[in-house]
Amino acid sequence: MLLILLALFLPLSVFGQGGDDSGSVLNSLSTFWSNTGFANFEFKYLVMIAVGVIFILLGIIKNWEPLLLVPIGFGILIGNIPFTPGYQVGIYETGSVMNILYSGVIQGWYPPLIFLGIGAMTDFSSLISNPKLMLLGAAAQMGIFLTFMGAYAIGFTPQQAGAIGIIGGADGPTAIFLASKLAPELIGAIAVAAYSYMALVPLIQPPVMKLLIPKKERLIKMKPPRAVSKTEKIAFPIIGLLLTTFISPSALPLLGMLFFGNLLKESGVTERLAETARFALINTITILLGVTVGASTQADRFLTADSLKIFALGAFSFVIATAAGLIFARIMNLFLKDGNKINPLIGAAGVSAVPDSARVVQEQGLHADKTNHLLMHAMAPNVAGVIGSAVAAGILLSMLA
Repeated sequence: MLLILLALFLPLSVFGQGGDDSGSVLNSLSTFWSNTGFANFEFKYLVMIAVGVIFILLGIIKNWEPLLLVPIGFGILIGNIPFTPGYQVGIYETGSVMNILYSGVIQGWYPPLIFLGIGAMTDFSSLISNPKLMLLGAAAQMGIFLTFMGAYAIGFTPQQAGAIGIIGGADGPTAIFLASKLAPELIGAIAVAAYSYMALVPLIQPPVMKLLIPKKERLIKMKPPRAVSKTEKIAFPIIGLLLTTFISPSALPLLGMLFFGNLLKESGVTERLAETARFALINTITILLGVTVGASTQADRFLTADSLKIFALGAFSFVIATAAGLIFARIMNLFLKDGNKINPLIGAAGVSAVPDSARVVQEQGLHADKTNHLLMHAMAPNVAGVIGSAVAAGILLSMLA
């Protein structure tokens, strides 16, 4: 077939000359074939392509974090098309287009821009109205530090263990930011694990909630959040920045952009900037981040024993973080008077998968009592979890870098 095509499109004189020229054509055809994906194919690429297709289907059919799973899944397809090195097409080939785009992951400047958009989208009113719920966001970070110890115990270096542990915060940008600083060699596996478990929140959390929270406590109804003034909303990002970054200066790139984005939203005079941050900017960075993270999972680098360990530790971390939030919520109720008790289900929202974990809390609350709406209450520990995971990342970075 190739010879026929060449005969159609190349001058006939090419084939009518001496044997040396004919051999040159055959050599060109041989070179072409050796550069195709078919010639470079190995079974491991098929495995990763299947994973990419599964990610895409979960995003489209199950609607599990489609804004993350669809770009990551397609990026996995891009990263696992077999090719011959040297043509600057691979994500790990210096100077290639994909490598340039991937520098935003490796150098850690995509995550702060994501946080800017998150800040511009987030309403902290529920947290401001009930500050004690911040403790639930802090409690959920226990999964990070327990996983850090577990990863170190099974042979990862302290830096690698710290980067793996942050998966328990269920915050993809934070995981990428910390991995880029502590363990860039594991950034692909850590990023895919973090985003995968973020997408699997509706699957992972409900069994843990049912196991740890008795039905009687799932029926607790909470008082409506109080109204929050505009002054409080404007003051919160300023005070929040000063308090959190004085505790953990290493998290300044994340927390600074998070609170800056929120100030743009709440100030009332920078709506154009806030709109750009929460729509055009975050959508653009999400596309680039998802595709490049997916493409970084080249089979020869991704299908390793370490990757499997990271996925197992990530699942452990996520379950522990969820359980810690739930248990701490029950402990808090021991010190609260009747009428002020909190529904322990909202403790599961302490992981920073915004707003999916809060939605899961809402669904479980309605499953127990169709009149019990917990979404607004759950958003308080949910956004506190975003802040908490960034602070935890800063602590680990300052200790291990």
